[in-house]
Amino acid sequence: MATFANTLNPTPFGFFNNDTAFQTEADSMVTYVKRKLGDDILSVELTKKQIWACFEESLLEYSSIVNTYQAQSQIMALMGFPTGSAVSGSTNIGPHGYEQMLPRSNMDFVSRLAEPYIEEAGLGGSYNTVSGSIALAQNVQDYDIYDLLKDEAGNKIVNNTPAGSIPNTKMKIFEVFHYSPQAAYRFFDTTSAINYLNNEFSFESFTPETIFYILPVFEDVLRAGQLDLSSRVRRSNYSYKIMGTKIRLFPMPTQNNPKKLWLRVGFATNPFNPAYRDDSKFGTSNLSNIPYGNLWFDRINSIGRQWIRQYTLATSKEVLGLVRSKFGSVPIADAELSLNGDALVTQGREEKSELKTTLKEILDKMTYNQLVAAEADKSDAMLRILRTIPMPVGKSIIMG
Repeated sequence: MATFANTLNPTPFGFFNNDTAFQTEADSMVTYVKRKLGDDILSVELTKKQIWACFEESLLEYSSIVNTYQAQSQIMALMGFPTGSAVSGSTNIGPHGYEQMLPRSNMDFVSRLAEPYIEEAGLGGSYNTVSGSIALAQNVQDYDIYDLLKDEAGNKIVNNTPAGSIPNTKMKIFEVFHYSPQAAYRFFDTTSAINYLNNEFSFESFTPETIFYILPVFEDVLRAGQLDLSSRVRRSNYSYKIMGTKIRLFPMPTQNNPKKLWLRVGFATNPFNPAYRDDSKFGTSNLSNIPYGNLWFDRINSIGRQWIRQYTLATSKEVLGLVRSKFGSVPIADAELSLNGDALVTQGREEKSELKTTLKEILDKMTYNQLVAAEADKSDAMLRILRTIPMPVGKSIIMG
């Protein structure tokens, strides 16, 4: 008798033909399906290859549903992860994939999303900016940025697009300097928190009335920001307004030989070509390229195997119904035998739908977010129970 192992091309796709557990189960599946469909009483018009095809489809369906729900839990940690070598060959089968591994959570995706905000705040980002200057003229208040903003070599900045930016796009003004910004730290004196301590421990010539304060370092950081803001706003008395391609200065330059106006600018950014080398841009970006392969049958527990058996039976029932539907009845001696093809198709499809719904409902409760929420609910419930335990007078309950 032909078995799965010695049959040529037993399944349509051949994904699991080399899985020894699948091979053993496939031979038993033929007996299981045929007996469940009444083969001992009435011949079941299904070949072994048809049943094996239903078996392969069931395992593929189970893998797809489980991997989809696993992706909901892990996709944030896998964003940008390379996909090229994560799956074995063209068959897309584990165990070379990551479908059965528990990854470490990370903040890479969140950090990536935060980069535009960092750039807007002038604290970093993924794209380069450039600096240039405009030669101011006496009694001239308006200057065309695209025409007059130049680098040290005298080239127009608009023609010198930085790496990671899209050329010939609108220029974005990040910062404007009338002259080199003054370092706020030059205003620090012996009243800063650090200098308090330096003075206290470096010298012993203070009078007895001297009082030292030990202040946290963030006092200095806050003072630096305050002095820098004061230097830029309160001391400069300069301002500007962007209007289209021009910048208007307040007040109007009145010197015979005014200083240059310095600007730090950028252009529209190219999300697929940042300023630095980023190989991960060809990595995981959505559900379609997560490095998950099909689950091997030998790595599926009894819960999953029973679901696969039932789904195989339901699929086989649908296939048998389609076969019998081609013949409304079969002529026999002095009568006709009516076939139940339509009923089998309906039953098979309903059972498949119920099995999918049941599996999805179970997996809905087992995503990582739901597990954390369930654990939190259990902890709250435990605390409510513990509050009802009477405490001995003058004693406390120690759990450990």
